Amino acid sequence: MARLAFLMDIMFQDKEFQVPYDRARQAGHETVIVGLERGKRLTALSGAEAVTDRAIEEVTAEEFDAVVIPGGYSPDKIRTSQPMVGLVRRVFEANKPVAAICHAGWMLAEADVARGRTVTSWPSIRTDLRNAGADWIDQEVVVDGNLITSRNPGDVPAFCDALLKHLK
Repeated sequence: MARLAFLMDIMFQDKEFQVPYDRARQAGHETVIVGLERGKRLTALSGAEAVTDRAIEEVTAEEFDAVVIPGGYSPDKIRTSQPMVGLVRRVFEANKPVAAICHAGWMLAEADVARGRTVTSWPSIRTDLRNAGADWIDQEVVVDGNLITSRNPGDVPAFCDALLKHLK
């Protein structure tokens, strides 16, 4: 059983959070919603809600086996938090899975983990990822070592499959 950190704040994309979260739990993994503060009620773009389990200051990279970053506008909010950026970088450097979908590529660029990697994302952040040194391609899911990326809510099934396969 793996322990996954879902890094989020308000305005997350509901399907990009809920489906991977549910699939991970159904597979027997422990899921922890890590936010900027503990117990914060987060509202998705569609109005769905989630509540953070832990604040970023309360966690370490060592306690997680993987990080999942849902899209929406949440990644733009959490990438301004140095502790969030640092957690992503440390998990990545420990060669643990870092899974980012849609706009979550913003966090990959901010954490400087996209450099020299092949990734995908929502098309509007393609230039940001290329400027961060990534090779961007338009594909449902891209796995480059421990980095797993997808483009949009329609890619969620393939994104989940790739993440769960990486956790085995």
